[in-house]
Amino acid sequence: MNATAPETPAERRQPRILVVDDERSMREMLSILLKREGYEVLLAENGKSAIATLEKEQVDILISDIKMPDISGVEVLRAAKRIDQDILGIMITAFASTESAVEAMRLGACDYLTKPFDLDVLRMKVRVKREIVTMGVPDLDPLDAGDYVAPAEWNALIEQPGTLLIDTRNDYEVKIGTFTGAVDPATASFRDFPAWVAAHREEIAGAERVAMFCTGGIRCEKSTALLKAAGIAEVHHLKGGILAYLEQVPSAESRWEGECFVFDERVAIGHGLAQGSHSLCRACRMPVSPADRASPLYREGIACPACHDARDEQQRAGYAERHRQVRLAEARGTTHVGATATSINDPPAI
Repeated sequence: MNATAPETPAERRQPRILVVDDERSMREMLSILLKREGYEVLLAENGKSAIATLEKEQVDILISDIKMPDISGVEVLRAAKRIDQDILGIMITAFASTESAVEAMRLGACDYLTKPFDLDVLRMKVRVKREIVTMGVPDLDPLDAGDYVAPAEWNALIEQPGTLLIDTRNDYEVKIGTFTGAVDPATASFRDFPAWVAAHREEIAGAERVAMFCTGGIRCEKSTALLKAAGIAEVHHLKGGILAYLEQVPSAESRWEGECFVFDERVAIGHGLAQGSHSLCRACRMPVSPADRASPLYREGIACPACHDARDEQQRAGYAERHRQVRLAEARGTTHVGATATSINDPPAI
């Protein structure tokens, strides 16, 4: 009898693909094509619904139109990369431009196609992406994740003696809010998380149990799988993430402090998913608090305390002109194409 090599996690699970396009016919055509190939397909009709899906569902590949009425595909890709740096992006558009292509590729898009495109070409490009690398850790199986804990039961878990509570989000997200007593790994990117776990392996292993959380619960499927692969037996994560907790748990009973960063124009939310007090710096895409806006280094649409010293006068002049055009468009009752964009010279959002 010939021995059969064991399947790797990537071979056991086909990638989940999110298709984003404001044209229903395009969404349905791509859905049929990809499902025939055996993929699980999620659909979104605009940028906002795409970001909401990304916050709640594990997605491996994003296929998005660039030009959409509400939020551009580039902004959806930016949000996707902040949620999970490993998401692969394929951008499609009927309005090809060098600037949009450069921006998409800079953010990590692995391909850029112009409509009309050959479906066989798209099929081939998606097939190439089957070997999913999770957090840069080969053979990590996100299906072997920790135990879900419902928001209503979360407080009881994290208040148990011996529970190590870990915030798996990026440093700029933790800065504006987190759970009381949570450990902040201070990672700039999710790809930094495995190194943090390796450096703190003894401390993590010494805990009776580990509880982990993120914005919508998706990142925790990978981070808890990483801990289980490292031999940590009792690992839990918040079902539905912080968003579900803030929506379901009354503020009087909450263990959450501050606001929660979200990957859309709301920027930050509080209990009951109410609008928070943070805005967004259009230069660096970082959240800006009321205190930041009171700083002499803050200029709306141009700079904030986080990026003021990292931009030169030429870049700030470009931001100022974009901000002027956005205000003119608002006065006309229209939306400027650059209202949610950043310069192609900006550093990658991670």
